[in-house]
Amino acid sequence: MGVELVKYEAKDGIATITLDDPPVNGYTYEMNSQFDAAVLEARFDNDVYVIVVRGAGDKFFCAGANIKMLASVDPTFKYYFCLHANETLSRLEQTPKLVIAALNGHCVGGGLEYAMACDMRIARKGAGMIGLPEVTLGVLPGTGGTQRLSRMVGKHAAIQMMVEGTNYDFEEGMKLGLVNQVLEAENTDHFMQQVYAYAAQFVPPNKAAMAVGHIKRACQTGAEVPLEYGLALERELQAKLFSSADAKIGLNAYVKKQAPEFTGK
Repeated sequence: MGVELVKYEAKDGIATITLDDPPVNGYTYEMNSQFDAAVLEARFDNDVYVIVVRGAGDKFFCAGANIKMLASVDPTFKYYFCLHANETLSRLEQTPKLVIAALNGHCVGGGLEYAMACDMRIARKGAGMIGLPEVTLGVLPGTGGTQRLSRMVGKHAAIQMMVEGTNYDFEEGMKLGLVNQVLEAENTDHFMQQVYAYAAQFVPPNKAAMAVGHIKRACQTGAEVPLEYGLALERELQAKLFSSADAKIGLNAYVKKQAPEFTGK
């Protein structure tokens, strides 16, 4: 059995996937394989409604691919390494459960590529920088960075950010549209408590988790296809929700002017 590079824990409807390879939590094929397995475990667990991705420690969320590893392998390995990473992040992106990246430290290079495959990014104020500086290594952001960043901030802004290779603090990242929230916290533990408190609102009975997951799927998939196909996907997902127990609970509670108690079904 190899070294545990990714830790997985599920509690109170929330799965936590922790990238754990100090000091910078840089990923290798082995880490990506373990991350992939953790995503699948959370996907198949009917008691998990929200996934939180974080880095171990309080200095780095993730600094991207392990540079020593990249320098030691041949071009064929590098190609399949990138292909596997693409497939892993696409699996995370298409899992119909809300995924929150908790940026407890620097989130640069492939670390930001990981974070952009999540649905939301919540950062600890003053804890680190965010950016895609791969150009300084003579390469491009090859784990979905060129594609996801262009879709998030617009093509021309994305080109500028990547060719300049600039890193930004989290507040500037929020202005650019890369970060959803920046939280003040005394330390990493306090920050994670706030992240979990935020995530808990999407766990039954607080929120209809199936509706949350279908909203995610409608946006993540629908935004990549022509409008008419996106609308067709939206209708199909809505039809599934209309037949769900939570839709009945929500509609009945509204009529009776009561607070709904959702079940996630």
